[in-house]
Amino acid sequence: MAASVQLGDGLTVSPLGFGGMALTPVYGEVDQSEALKTLHHAVDAGVSFIDTADIYGGGGNEELIARLLEERRGEVQLATKFGLVGTPATGYTDIRGDAAYVRQALDRSLQRLGTDTIDLYYMHRRDLRVPIVETVEAMAGLVQAGKVRHLGLSEVTAEELREASSIHPIAAVQSEWSIWSRDVERNVVPAAAGLGVGFVPYSPLGRGFLTGTVDASKLGSNDFRRNIPRFAEDAAVANQGVVAAVQAVAAEVSAAGQSATPAQVALAWLLAQGRKLGLPVVPIPGTRKAHRIDENLGALGLNFTPAQLEKLDTAADAVVGSRSADPRWVSEGRE
Repeated sequence: MAASVQLGDGLTVSPLGFGGMALTPVYGEVDQSEALKTLHHAVDAGVSFIDTADIYGGGGNEELIARLLEERRGEVQLATKFGLVGTPATGYTDIRGDAAYVRQALDRSLQRLGTDTIDLYYMHRRDLRVPIVETVEAMAGLVQAGKVRHLGLSEVTAEELREASSIHPIAAVQSEWSIWSRDVERNVVPAAAGLGVGFVPYSPLGRGFLTGTVDASKLGSNDFRRNIPRFAEDAAVANQGVVAAVQAVAAEVSAAGQSATPAQVALAWLLAQGRKLGLPVVPIPGTRKAHRIDENLGALGLNFTPAQLEKLDTAADAVVGSRSADPRWVSEGRE
């Protein structure tokens, strides 16, 4: 395991995190005892940066992580979020960023998580009815109260990030970023780099698509990915080109003596982008299977040739379909 990584505002985390949403019914039903074993394995393996949100599993994911924290709170850098109303599986009904809601949501999360402090508290999505200054000032009040250590923002534009940073230091931006989702590189990533803010890519494996193991035509009826345009059947067929590029590089790297899987290539590419673009990058892949955590950690030692990086860099050019069911809810739709 590589050394820890410092995001912004002095927050130090493991070089890969764990995305807790995978341990909810968003991709199908979940065995809670197996989910807890997976979380313990992550921490055993050195993945101590655990990410959740109040709406994952209707709060159930925070309650699951509380069972981990009962035994291992001191080993975990804990991130959770507020702002979305609803669940990923059933749909969202609102976004709230008013000060009263910020305080209310935090207290509910603390209760579910069974802890008195959150290491990194994110605004999950921007409430356009509320000035971002109001939301961030309320979040800063939670830091002053000792309930939160660091602040984060999810799916904000570059301008929103700058405005928020003028109110309180921001430790991290969390947005979708991967080989097939690169819109954040235009404005948000440069802004984060300039402000000293770390980046936490969610869905770094393209919600599993980049691993080559997802057949979009066979997704379950309650699978969240059915709502995402690029998983629609025609788009998914067209998008096999990006999967082929990842698989080809994995084969080349393996043939040269480093064993590499498509998942490891996708994660290592993100880490390489962070080095290239001048900011700390800590992806948070989620999984239900403990052995996938070990596989993901193998990305930390991968290196690419310039030709391999070029092949991966150009793969996104042919991607078909939006990364979000509603582009206005992500930074791309507001820039």
